[in-house]
Amino acid sequence: MDFKLGRLNLNAVAQGVGGLVFGNENSSASEDSYVERLLDRISNGVLAEDRRAALTELQSVVAESHSAQLAFGAMGFPVLLGVLKEERDDVDMIRGSLETLVSALTPVDQNQALKSGVQPALMNSDLLSREAESISLLLSMLEEEDFYVRYYTLQLLTALLTHSQNRLQEAILSTPRGITRLIDMLMDREVIRNEALLLLTHLSREAEEIKKILVFEGAFEKIFSIIKEEGGSDGGVVVQDCLELLSNLLRKTPSNQILLRETVGFESLISILKLRSSSYSFTKQKTVNLLGALEIIELLLTGGLDAEPGADSNRIANQTVLAQKRVLDCLLFLGVESQWVAVSVRCLALRCTGCLVARHSQNLDALASKVIGEEPHAEPALNSILHIILRTSSIHEFLAADYVFKSFCEKNPDGQSLLASTIISQPLSVTHTSPEEDFKIPFGSMLLKGLTVNENEGDLEICCRAASVLSYILQDNIHCKERVLKVAIEATMPSLGVPEPLLHRIVKYLALATSLRSKNADSKSPSPAGGSNIQPIILRLLVIWLADCPNAVQSFLDSRPNLTYLLELVSSKAETVWVRGLSAVILGQCVLFNKAREGNTDAFMVVDAISQKIGLTSYFLKFDEMRKSFPFISSKPPQYHKPLERSNAASTTEIEDANEHDETSQKHDEDPVVMSVFDGQFISLINRLETDIRESIVDTFSHTKSKVTVIPAELEQKSGEKNEDYIKRLKAFVEKQCREMQDLLGRNATLAEDLAKTGGSSEPGTDQRAIGSRERVQTETLTSDLHEAMQRIEMLKSEKAKIEAEASMYRNVAGKMESDLQSLSDAYNSLEQVNYRLESEVKALRNGGSELHLDIEAIKSEAREEAQKESEAELNDLLVCLGQEQSKVEKLSAKLEELGEDVDALLEGIGDDAALPEDGRDEEDD
Repeated sequence: MDFKLGRLNLNAVAQGVGGLVFGNENSSASEDSYVERLLDRISNGVLAEDRRAALTELQSVVAESHSAQLAFGAMGFPVLLGVLKEERDDVDMIRGSLETLVSALTPVDQNQALKSGVQPALMNSDLLSREAESISLLLSMLEEEDFYVRYYTLQLLTALLTHSQNRLQEAILSTPRGITRLIDMLMDREVIRNEALLLLTHLSREAEEIKKILVFEGAFEKIFSIIKEEGGSDGGVVVQDCLELLSNLLRKTPSNQILLRETVGFESLISILKLRSSSYSFTKQKTVNLLGALEIIELLLTGGLDAEPGADSNRIANQTVLAQKRVLDCLLFLGVESQWVAVSVRCLALRCTGCLVARHSQNLDALASKVIGEEPHAEPALNSILHIILRTSSIHEFLAADYVFKSFCEKNPDGQSLLASTIISQPLSVTHTSPEEDFKIPFGSMLLKGLTVNENEGDLEICCRAASVLSYILQDNIHCKERVLKVAIEATMPSLGVPEPLLHRIVKYLALATSLRSKNADSKSPSPAGGSNIQPIILRLLVIWLADCPNAVQSFLDSRPNLTYLLELVSSKAETVWVRGLSAVILGQCVLFNKAREGNTDAFMVVDAISQKIGLTSYFLKFDEMRKSFPFISSKPPQYHKPLERSNAASTTEIEDANEHDETSQKHDEDPVVMSVFDGQFISLINRLETDIRESIVDTFSHTKSKVTVIPAELEQKSGEKNEDYIKRLKAFVEKQCREMQDLLGRNATLAEDLAKTGGSSEPGTDQRAIGSRERVQTETLTSDLHEAMQRIEMLKSEKAKIEAEASMYRNVAGKMESDLQSLSDAYNSLEQVNYRLESEVKALRNGGSELHLDIEAIKSEAREEAQKESEAELNDLLVCLGQEQSKVEKLSAKLEELGEDVDALLEGIGDDAALPEDGRDEEDD
C-alpha cells in the first residue's frame, strides 16, 4: 500500500513534466509504448526471471535511446525507486535498477538534445533530486555488501551532483550519517574508493558545512593514507584527485588549516615535494601531482586569494611551521636548481618561496643566508634567483622570480640595505664578465651588469627586469635611494667622458625603449615577449626612486633633456595609458619634491613647462585615465594560475604554450606583467602621490614668482629720501602688489576652470568633488588675503599722515627754538657792544686823570655785575626751555623710530646757521 502511494505521488510529478515533452509530434510513440510495457512487466510481473529480463532490456534501451530516456523520465522513476525500497534482498534487481537509473542520467545523443531543445539527462536529474527521500534511499544503498550496488550508487550520486548540485548537497546534509557513509567509501576497494573520491571532490568545492564535516570525520588522515599508498608524486590520477580534495578542504577555510597543522601536521604534504634521486624524469602526471602539492603549500602560506582579513595570524603560524619542516629546501630545489622540471612547477615553487618569506623576519633571514649548489659553483640563493630573472625566456618564470624579491624587500629595510650595499660603481672588467662566471661576482655587480646593457631590444628587456628588482630594493627606503643615487656608470672608454649617474642611464634606456617601440610599430614587426612592458617597469622604478627623495629629483632635473622627454611622453597619443600616466606622476614629483629655490630646475619652472607644453587640463586627465584602467578598478590581486582540477590539469602543465596563446588573446590591460607592475602597494603610492601632486601644482601655479622675491626693505624710507618721494614710491609699491594679487586671482580662476573641466570630462565622484572644494577654499583664501592686504595699506596710509603731521609740528618747534637762539645771540652782541663802549670810556678817562680811576672801576664793576645777573637769568630761562624741548624731541624721536622713520635724516641741517657765539668773558678778563 505504501509503495502504491509513493508511486502515485512521484508519477504525478513525472506526468506533469512528460506532458510538455510528449506533446511534441516528433516524439517516438513506439518507444514510449515499449518503455511503458517494460515498466509494467517490472512492476506487475509474476515470475522473478521475467522481471529481471525486463529490467535488463529497459537498461539497454535507456542507455542507447534519447527518446527512451524521455519516456523513462515521465513514468519510470516511481517503479525503480519502489524496487529499491521493497526488494532489498534481490541483489540482481537492485543492481539492474541502479544501473538503469545511471543510464537515465547519462547523456546519450547530444546532437539530438540540441536539435529538440530537450535534455533528458538534465530533466531526469531534476526529477530524481526533487524528492529528498530518494537521496536518502540512495545513501542507504552504500551500506549494502554487494560491490556493484555500492559502485552504481556512487556513480548515480556523481551524476546527480553534476546536474543538481545544490539539492544533492542539502539532501546529504539533512540525511543522518550521510557524509560519514561517503567517507567510509574511501577505505573500500580501489574502484569504489576512486568513485567516492571524485564525488567528495565535487561536493567539497563550495559547501563550507560539508568541508568541515569531512575534516572532523577524518578526511585528512584518509587522504594522506591514499597518497602514500599510491606512491606520492609518482602516483597516478588518484593522487591528483586526493590533492584536489585536500585543496578544496583548505581553501578559504582557516579553521581546517589550523586543524591540519595541529593534528596531522605538514610532514606528509612536504614529503610529496621530496624527489627521489631516481625520479628526475618527469611525466605529465607527475608534473600535475607536484603542481597540486605546491598549490596547497601556497594556500597555507597565503590563505588563498580570498583569505579572511583576520587570518593573518594563521598565515604566520603556517609560515613558521613549514619553514621548521625545511620546506624552503624543497622549494628552492624545484624552483631554482632543477632546471629539468617543467616551467609551470618552477614558477609555482618560486611563488611559494616568496609567500614563505613575505613579512616573516625569521624566514627572510633564512633566505638571505641560504646557499645552493656545491663548491666550487655554490652561490647565494638570491643570486641564483636573480640569474633566473635576467636569463629566462618565460614571462611567467620572470614574474615568479620577481615576486620572490618583492616579498623579500617588502617591509624589510635590513634586507634592502643588505642588497643595496653591494650596488657600487664597478670597473668594466667586472660588469662585463661572461654569464658562466656570474656566480663569482656579488649580487650588486650582477644587478648593475643587467642595468648596463647594449642598446638593442633584447638587452633592454634584461635592463627592465633588473630595474624591477632595483625598484623593490628602493621601495620606501630613503637610505637605499640616497646610496644608489651615488652609483655612476663608467664610459666605455675613459677618454669619452666622465662617469654617468645610474639614474640618468636608466632614463636613457627608457628613451631607447620608446624609440624601438615606435620603430616596431611603424614597421609592424613583432617584438620580443614582454617588449611592450619595458616602459612601465622602468617608469615604476623612477616613480619609486623619486618619491620622498629631493636629491633624486634634483639629479633627475640636472639633465635638461629628461624633463623634455617626459613632457613628450605625457602628451604622446601613441603611448599607452600606463606610460602617459606614470610619466605624469614623475612630472608631478619634480614639483612636489623639488628643493631648488630658484633657477632652471625649480618647481615653478616645471609647472610652467607643464602648463605651456601640455596644459593643466590635459595633464590632470592623465591621472584620471590611468585610475579608470583595469588594475585600479580591480579589487582582487592578479590570479597567476587557476585552481588545479581535472578539467585544466593538462593545459596547466604546458604553461609555455598557454603563454603564447594568452599574449595573443588577452587584453593589454590584463597583461600579467602590467598587473604585476600595478600591484596594491604601488597603486596606494600613486594615489597618495596624486593627491599631494595636485595640491603642490595648484599652490605653485597660484603664486607668482615675483611674490617670492619681495624685499621687505621696500617698505622703509631710504636715507635722504624726501617724504613726498617716499610716499609716491610706497604708493607705487602698493599698486604693484594689488596688480600681482589680481593676476594671482585670475590665474587661480583659470586653474579652477581647468580643473572643473577635468572633473567634468569624467564620471562624477569623490575625487572631483574634493578638487572643486579644494579650489574653492583656495580662492576664498586668496580673496581674504587680498582684503587683508588692502586693509593694511589703508592703515599704513593713515599712519603716514599722522607721521607727516608730527613731523610738521617738530619742524615748527625747531623753528621756534632757532628764533629764540637768534634773540639770545642778539642780546649777547648788544651786551658786548655796551661793554666795548664802556671800556673805551674807561681808557679815555685813564688818559685824562687818575682821580676818576676808582670811580670808573666801581662803575665798571657794577655794570658788569648787573649785566652778568641779567645774562644769567636769561640763560637759566633759556636752559629750562631747552631742557623741556629736548625731552619732547627725545620722545618724538623714539616715536618716529618705532614708525620706521629716520630721525637723523629728518633733523639734518636744522640749526646749523644758528650757532651760539663763544663766551666773551675770557676777553673781558684780559
